[in-house]
Amino acid sequence: MTADQHTLPRSTWLLLAALTLGWGFNWPTMKIALAEMPVWTFRAICVAGGGAGMFLIAWHNGLRIMPPPGSWARLGATALCNVTLWNVLVAQGLTYLPAGRSVILAYTMPLWVVVLSRLVLGEALTPRRVTGLALGMAGMLVLIGNELAVLRSAPIGALLVLAAALSWAMGTVLMKRFPTDLPTTSFTGWQMLIGGIPIAAGALLMDPAHWHPVGWQTVAAVLYNVFIAFILCHWAWFKIVGLASAGVSALGTLLIPVVGVFSSMLLLGERPAWPEYVAMLLVFGALGTVLVPRRPG
Repeated sequence: MTADQHTLPRSTWLLLAALTLGWGFNWPTMKIALAEMPVWTFRAICVAGGGAGMFLIAWHNGLRIMPPPGSWARLGATALCNVTLWNVLVAQGLTYLPAGRSVILAYTMPLWVVVLSRLVLGEALTPRRVTGLALGMAGMLVLIGNELAVLRSAPIGALLVLAAALSWAMGTVLMKRFPTDLPTTSFTGWQMLIGGIPIAAGALLMDPAHWHPVGWQTVAAVLYNVFIAFILCHWAWFKIVGLASAGVSALGTLLIPVVGVFSSMLLLGERPAWPEYVAMLLVFGALGTVLVPRRPG
């Protein structure tokens, strides 16, 4: 049985705080890395390093590593959504969009969790959730509409990041619908190993012509991704999903867009315009409507 907002232990809220800071600062670091590295190679290194780190931690702590019989299909389905599609689509989207705008779009994920939880888990679609969806869609239209005005073409970057958010939401719901009996560390390692196979294949097929030496800032960004974004934050995310409901898990993403926007201002010198601020306010309103529990009575 999962915990709700009122019974989560303090350690889980600390995990949420670490997740918020770790993934928030990761958006400008990804932008830094992608300035010198091709998308597939960057993601392949991150996933391979993260997966190896998770298995080493599991082995060192004497945790069970092999999944139970009959669980490979569910591991593959969640890894495809949580790792393969999410990582590739986000990285491709970042080549078109500023990091601050990308993080706002990506963390509409809780809105998609609401829709998919209704379809897959049978959770009720209440009036509050309908209102939240309307606000969230309005925020996305603000950003996508601005992209159309700027690019005078299809907003490829925005659509890629939105597709990544939908994929991540589907992975979250599938994890609740088809749980796997594994320690969180081992489960995270298998997610990265299985989900990383298509990414590694893509890097070998498409990127060799673009390989070249990179600077220290890119190296630092890759190391941050491997140790913080992939090992620490992915472990924390899967741990939280295992402890809490899908909605409460999504609560951990509430402040990530804010950290992402302002860390992009700090590290990249980005200056968000009015559409980013309006969209961020609308998305916050949507998430608050959907996720904050009503007061008793």
